[in-house]
Amino acid sequence: MDSNRREFIKISSLGLGGLMLSGTIFDSVSGSIFNDAVSETMKYIRTPTYCEVCFWKCAGWVTKNEDGEIWKVEGHQDDPHCNGRFCPRGTGGVGMYHDEDRLKQPLMRVEENGKQVYKEVSWDAALDFIADKMKAIAKEHGPESMALFTHGSGGKFLGHMLKAYGSPHITAPSFAQCRGPREVAFYSTFGEGILSPERTDIRDTDCLVLIGSHIGENMHNGQVQEMSQAIDKGATIITVDPRFSTAASKSKYWLPIKPATDMALLLAWINVIINEEWYDKEYVEKYAFGFDELKAHVQQYTPEWAYGITTIEPKVIRDTAKEMANASPAVIVHPGRHVTWYGDDTQRLRAVAILNALLGSWGRRGGFYSPEKVSIPSYPHPPYPKAKRTWKDGLEDKFSLATEIISNELCGASIPTKDREFNVKGWIVNGTNLIHTLPDQKKTLEAIQNLDLLVVIDTMPMEITGYADVVLPECTYLERYDAIRNSPHREPVIALRMPAAEPKYNSKPDWWIAKALGIKLGLNEFFKYKNIEAMLDWQLKQVGSSLEEMKKVGVKKYKRKYDDLYLADGQDFEFSTSTGKIELYSTEMAGSGYAPLPTYTEHAQPPQGFYRLNYGRTPAHTFSRTANNPNLTAIYDENDLWVNPKVAKQWGLKNGQYVWLKNQDGIVSTFSIKVRVTERIRWDSVYMVHGFGHSEKKLSRAFGKGASDTELITNVKLDPEMGGTGMRENFVTFLTEKPELKEAES
Repeated sequence: MDSNRREFIKISSLGLGGLMLSGTIFDSVSGSIFNDAVSETMKYIRTPTYCEVCFWKCAGWVTKNEDGEIWKVEGHQDDPHCNGRFCPRGTGGVGMYHDEDRLKQPLMRVEENGKQVYKEVSWDAALDFIADKMKAIAKEHGPESMALFTHGSGGKFLGHMLKAYGSPHITAPSFAQCRGPREVAFYSTFGEGILSPERTDIRDTDCLVLIGSHIGENMHNGQVQEMSQAIDKGATIITVDPRFSTAASKSKYWLPIKPATDMALLLAWINVIINEEWYDKEYVEKYAFGFDELKAHVQQYTPEWAYGITTIEPKVIRDTAKEMANASPAVIVHPGRHVTWYGDDTQRLRAVAILNALLGSWGRRGGFYSPEKVSIPSYPHPPYPKAKRTWKDGLEDKFSLATEIISNELCGASIPTKDREFNVKGWIVNGTNLIHTLPDQKKTLEAIQNLDLLVVIDTMPMEITGYADVVLPECTYLERYDAIRNSPHREPVIALRMPAAEPKYNSKPDWWIAKALGIKLGLNEFFKYKNIEAMLDWQLKQVGSSLEEMKKVGVKKYKRKYDDLYLADGQDFEFSTSTGKIELYSTEMAGSGYAPLPTYTEHAQPPQGFYRLNYGRTPAHTFSRTANNPNLTAIYDENDLWVNPKVAKQWGLKNGQYVWLKNQDGIVSTFSIKVRVTERIRWDSVYMVHGFGHSEKKLSRAFGKGASDTELITNVKLDPEMGGTGMRENFVTFLTEKPELKEAES
């Protein structure tokens, strides 16, 4: 290409210069990728799988109709993730397989008649191009200059390939954009994290406190079922949320807190529980460190002080604190999942951890249990090359408590600056639409323009595919084997995913892509297994099973090695902290130069005429990845904007009216969004579901439906401890007339 700029290519324009080539594979990968997984005698029986629509990964069964087409997916009765029941997204996952908008052939960016277009190529040609580029990057910049952004099961195989190549830079955006602050906070307090699925013992709890955690709308299957069980048993639900969520509707107490003041409420609860002596004295005395420091620290944070900040009345603060104390230790102040809000999120989650510690819930029935998982060995391979440089080079002591690689920092490392010697030059993006995933789209697009190579591996033509040099069509989870699902739970349990049908079109599974590309890179010693069946069978035999057994049973449970699901009363126990105790006063935080006890800091409030932009989930969708699913769009095909009636009256907005949104930095939403006038939202906020407003026209059901919240998140507050991206300090106002089209859309 003559131009150095990577132009956005609409995949729908394919065919103007595309050449259809056969999807040949080379001799080093033997046999068909399907490897006869579904024989003639198996075509009308069910096959095991685990869901890929969200991280919960519920195990299930796939059933085909009499024509051999995938017909339905249902839950596996023996799986503790789902207990035989799938959520709407899980049952609707079949739509991914049938979606006619799927990526079908490998595509390569070429220039024709002065215009960049995609051309259909063979797998050999696509992988040759990628391997040549990766070899050039390794030679000129070092292998560490390649990065993998991944979300989902395929990252395990692609990550293995990248580490064999010599790069440690594998990142899941979920750490910096979602769960990272809670993991760092709980590690700093208890020496352990919350993990996925969360180790919350909701089914046995007597009091569940939800702070911005939308159980029932985020549809984390096991938690929803357990919350229902807890309610049936009479558990008290306390929901703190500026919006009357589904969870709030099931609650004894709904606290419609002023946004950005959650820390004040948490500190006031701690104040009351300590001063009223409602904490678990024996537990705190035996296991906790720093109680006296904490007690002195929170004296200033009274319910009366918090009332003026949060708008929650002092009596309600005391009453809800008493509800928690009455339930102790069977109480959970839920740490949440998406917790990157205001830039001081690790400290806010520290307050949540401290509150749970005071109530004695960590390691107790109805609180937080101790999970266990099976130890499955990796297939034998040589040691990975040792990286000479890492993403932290040039950051000095910033984000020193990060336990995983920060996706937004890898993105930033792709933009050359005079202060940074090390730059990322190539991305492989798998199963995550970074245009909708990473906040500050301008920065993401700038980083993309500075890459030498961008490879996107996905099932669908998401926005990120339009910027790729090479697009590789990934088959859906219903058409492939993947790594053994091995999640921590109350009892060790594994689950198998196997293909129920051959991959449609010319799509391939990630294990095949990783192995094929690895061999092109000369990494044969790292891929000595013939195919994934051989690898899985070897691994399963190391843990007393086999691929043949797992094909039949789908899920296998193991006995716990020790009876340590909960702490026994009075049990001696050493926590994995520097003091061996639960650290109310964090020595790790203090030693790293951060506040050892959480403090309240005031956050910005909306300018006049603007409203805080809050966003969340719907039970029918997961992020932006399901927005085109034919089964799920039939349930919910566009998001709407929750607006308080007082605000609607002030602006003259009507229910069902479409508006455009403009944020505090002058960014206007590409598409309009339908107004929903409702008392269920505070007057100082608006609310929308994340994952809509797609600009890729090839997404025939999702294009132009609703607005994108990510597009409007340009003010990002970085968490100093671990680099999380606080995204809730963005404010929007309404445009009732269609703004002028952006240049890129004209």
